[in-house]
Amino acid sequence: MTTALCPGSFDPPTNGHTDVISRAVKSFDRVVVSVIDNPSKRSLFTLEERKAMLSEIHGDDIELATFRGLLVEHAEAVGADVVVKGLRTVDDYEYENQMAQMNRHLTGMETLFIPTRPEFAFISSSLVKEVAKLGGSMSGLVPDVVEKALKERLS
Repeated sequence: MTTALCPGSFDPPTNGHTDVISRAVKSFDRVVVSVIDNPSKRSLFTLEERKAMLSEIHGDDIELATFRGLLVEHAEAVGADVVVKGLRTVDDYEYENQMAQMNRHLTGMETLFIPTRPEFAFISSSLVKEVAKLGGSMSGLVPDVVEKALKERLS
């Protein structure tokens, strides 16, 4: 049984995130989606709110967790065989590749990159929050549950 770990801040989950997670679900026996607890980042949604949104979006197809600290230690704790990361741009690749090489150096953990579908490549959580704050349309950017949560949080 192969277990994939899909880590991220998911603040909020976007259609790009959900696409990568759904594709991982089709490729691996078990998928653990882990929400990063980064105390140095000011998040719009709590860890529990982000997990609840991901749970509503993906249901029983995934397991949910949170973590703080080294990704490779968390990967070992959840029994992951591989880390799965989505890539939107060349900049994403350069950053994520450096992290993947460090993770492999530390523990031998492999990282697989899934390129984001072109229709989602421009979407980031930061841009989604900005559009939502300014009252713009979130159509095609986030799942309905996330759009509702953004509207409630920012109204």
